[in-house]
Amino acid sequence: MAITTEIPNLKSLIAEFMEKMAAHAPPELLQTLGTELGTLAASGIAHRALPVGGRAPGFSLPEARGGVITLAAELAKGPVVVTFYRGGWCPFCDLQLRAYQSILSEIHGLGAQLIAISPQTPDYALSDTEKKALTFPVLSDVHQVVARQYGLVFKLSPALQALQVQFGNPMPKFNGDDSWELPMPGTFVLDKNGVVQLAHVDTDYTRRLEPSALLDALRAFRGQ
Repeated sequence: MAITTEIPNLKSLIAEFMEKMAAHAPPELLQTLGTELGTLAASGIAHRALPVGGRAPGFSLPEARGGVITLAAELAKGPVVVTFYRGGWCPFCDLQLRAYQSILSEIHGLGAQLIAISPQTPDYALSDTEKKALTFPVLSDVHQVVARQYGLVFKLSPALQALQVQFGNPMPKFNGDDSWELPMPGTFVLDKNGVVQLAHVDTDYTRRLEPSALLDALRAFRGQ
């Protein structure tokens, strides 16, 4: 009998985390976060990201466990899911990466590969890999050369920089530069030709592509 993996619901997991956070966080902090997210959404930067139908820029980046991963080599195996995350310090990224790890066998079963990319230095990327027991490639895009090509990079406002310091998240230390830039969380499902079949990019870092939607996108063009 085939074993069916339960597909996690990221929206529910994130809502549960947010509920717990709201119960302990100062109201003024939550208000500041809400205001900053609204300003970022109104800027329209998400519309500049790589769209469906676009061809994904190639890349060659160091992998956390050593060696280098190229998009061309992964596409030679079949479709590829590329997900950009902010860093191991981000609880929403943590939930997303763990959820995608839980469906990795389904992703591979559909002939696809999964790659995660962050702006963190290799040491911090390796820490993510080990702490979350991730078995897919986790790449370091220091200075965000690749994330910039995908249209994801933005600079944190002074208010958000101050909040990250308050949270104990020193971006310059994690990312190896003092730019205070981050990628918008973005997940791209690429067919074997490197063409984007699904793009999920949101300025609201609490919204992530559901594992079920990722698998549905891979099923939709399986065998192309």
